Amino acid sequence: MTNGETFRDVTALRRAVRALAHHHRLPAEVRGRLVLSVTELAAGQFEAGHHVELTATCHSGTGHDSAQLVVTLTAPQAAAALPCDGLALPAPTTTANSATWRTALLHPPGRLPTPRKQMSPGWGTGAQADADAQADAEEEMRAALALADSLAADHRLLKHELAETNAGVLALYVQLAEQEEQLRSAHGRVLRELEDALRPPPPRVDGLELAVHYAPADPAAPTGGDLYDWFVLPDGTVHVTVVDALGHGVTSTRSAITVTHAVRALALEGHSLQSLLARTHHLLQPIDADLMATVLLGRLDPAAGELQLANGSHPPALLLRADGTAHYLEVKGRGIGFPSPGSDTVLTVPIAPGDLLLLYTDGLTESRRDMIEGERRLIRALRDHAHLPVAEIPGAVAADMHTIVHHADDTLALAFRMRGPTGEPDRHPGSAPSRAPRTGTHERAGKRPQG
Repeated sequence: MTNGETFRDVTALRRAVRALAHHHRLPAEVRGRLVLSVTELAAGQFEAGHHVELTATCHSGTGHDSAQLVVTLTAPQAAAALPCDGLALPAPTTTANSATWRTALLHPPGRLPTPRKQMSPGWGTGAQADADAQADAEEEMRAALALADSLAADHRLLKHELAETNAGVLALYVQLAEQEEQLRSAHGRVLRELEDALRPPPPRVDGLELAVHYAPADPAAPTGGDLYDWFVLPDGTVHVTVVDALGHGVTSTRSAITVTHAVRALALEGHSLQSLLARTHHLLQPIDADLMATVLLGRLDPAAGELQLANGSHPPALLLRADGTAHYLEVKGRGIGFPSPGSDTVLTVPIAPGDLLLLYTDGLTESRRDMIEGERRLIRALRDHAHLPVAEIPGAVAADMHTIVHHADDTLALAFRMRGPTGEPDRHPGSAPSRAPRTGTHERAGKRPQG
């Protein structure tokens, strides 16, 4: 069919398209789609009383291109563009009143087998034509069902492969999570070993018990800017350094180590307690101009029963007397890296058997709602646990203070207790109900809130 043939009803058009498809040996699935698409576009024209024209031509393939059957449906009287969207067989070429389909041919033109049926506008009438049409429709339906079954099978296979892929990805995620946890655990062990190497054990001193508690803000990275050092000077007194370096992680740890080592070197050289902070600042400033740290320095002489403190912007030490009275030992000064660094003076206080001294960093008190409230709680916590062995006191106090934490910070607490003449510390009010009531004074910067 090279010239356009005119059709005025769906039945004749459907038979003509089927005959054309048979002639060119189109697969049943393609034939069914072509018949359905052509008749769907023509049906609207027939309902409006218009006719349509059908043209079919064969194009020989060139090179790697296969031969094609080109079918064009034209509606000369169409009042609007033909609705070509959503057709069973899309029409790649459309105009205002036509649609053109191109289908590949399995047999080149001129080499087609003898056609089973001949095509003409009026071809196929009577019972035989109806039977052929029914047979064609069933064949096309079977082809469509076979295609649907094939697609469904492919879909099931894809779902199965996707499920296997998802299971594999999930297993990979689990494996990666386990490896990450192992890596974090190993990292933590290394850091804890480093921490143990950096934090010296308590020295053995007659008449004095010592203990320490340290907890990082991030348990996965147990290093920070809170560090301490304690050692015995040649004259038998115990020197204590508590440092809180600005920052977090390894950088602040390095700064804290630098400060503690510098203080130790200067202290062993025999420099006075009051001069140590300023000397440390001037020693380290050329090395690290950005280093900033608060520092609390202490000297305990168990034999003389005397405590000396120098302070550079650090929270004050807390002294709990054996009778239950509590004092914050205030010393004014400015830390390393601050303007005019150094301790303004050295505070000297007597310390007797049974007295309990706590040195700490601000992570112990400033994690509360406010600093003053934290200091009150710290006095109560120290009283509550004063009856414990010194080794347990810093951790027990920290646990009490951190029942409510408003912001995480590294926490360091050191406890010191003077022993009595028999080697045992005097009892504190918290150790025996029959002792004096657990009230007392809280002295700090002119404020005297009840403990």
